[in-house]
Amino acid sequence: MSEPVRKSVAEAREQGQKRRNLIATVVGLGGLLLVSFSYYFYQIFFTANIDSKEHPAYVFIRRGSSWKQALDQVENTNAVIDKLSLRFVARLMNYDKPGAVKPGRYALRDQMTNRQVINLLKSGQQSPLNLTFTNVRLRRDLADKLGRQLAATPQQLDSLLSSPSFTRSLGFDTTTVLAMFVPNTYQVYYTTPAEKLLRRMKDEYEKFWTPARDEARQKLGLTRVQVSTLASIVEAEQQQHADERPRIAAVYLNRLKRGMKLQADPTVVYANGDFTIKRVLGKHLQKESPYNTYRVAGLPPGPIDLPSISSLDAVLHPEQNDYLYFCAKDDFSGYHAFATTQQQHILNARRYQAALTRAGIN
Repeated sequence: MSEPVRKSVAEAREQGQKRRNLIATVVGLGGLLLVSFSYYFYQIFFTANIDSKEHPAYVFIRRGSSWKQALDQVENTNAVIDKLSLRFVARLMNYDKPGAVKPGRYALRDQMTNRQVINLLKSGQQSPLNLTFTNVRLRRDLADKLGRQLAATPQQLDSLLSSPSFTRSLGFDTTTVLAMFVPNTYQVYYTTPAEKLLRRMKDEYEKFWTPARDEARQKLGLTRVQVSTLASIVEAEQQQHADERPRIAAVYLNRLKRGMKLQADPTVVYANGDFTIKRVLGKHLQKESPYNTYRVAGLPPGPIDLPSISSLDAVLHPEQNDYLYFCAKDDFSGYHAFATTQQQHILNARRYQAALTRAGIN
């Protein structure tokens, strides 16, 4: 009877050892899995997942975007190394929950982690952009140019710029409101509402008109809008060489003092609404418009473009001369030939017209 008992004890010991081995194996595998998962979670949360080549990559998230649309915009920067891990972390950090997505312009910096990216997007801490606007002739053109850089739509901006009551609240009307925009570089946030942006531009306009500039325009007998209007003509006449603008400004100021019509070709182009015109002809001069300075005396009712600060200052500080006429030089250098008499001007104009004909410009 002792033999079977000893065998049973041996078997029990063997089975116990197997259980202990199995438990050790399970514990070992569990530990390995825990370490592996811990390492994976550490990797997806705390290792760099943005490669922006040492320069920020900017992502624009529009108002009303879903979390997936927002991440699409992040991925469209081509700076994300592992897109799947970014979306996984976004879910774990509740970026898919209502209210988590905040519109704006965000800077993704080189070596950012998924955690840092999602925290940034959820925080709403935007990076300002440099707002610029140049080469604008019409109000709708300005609205389009601003709307391409901001979340505010061109329609929202144009609606305000076309509103008599709103423009009046800024101290302008719908004709003169373009004079409020002084071309420069302004830092603004992508989500700045249309009305807030336009009121900011009014503040910048007031900053531009320093006491010294106001004093200079008062000596000329001009209002601020008139300075902008004349500067817009000067800008249109001389886009290449800023050094000539004070001389051109002087010509127009001399004509205004003498009660002469300005006879500025750019105003005729503006009046005709055809900005492809390269050579102003007699048919263009017949256009009935308050902007046609060949037919109407004095300045037009508002700017014909957005004059640069250079042109504005050229009007405020014109060259002292007696010139009453000018036309483009026949060498196509971009400079002009100036004259004090109509006879000399006619000779200069004939030279230029002949040069246009030779060049085949109609």
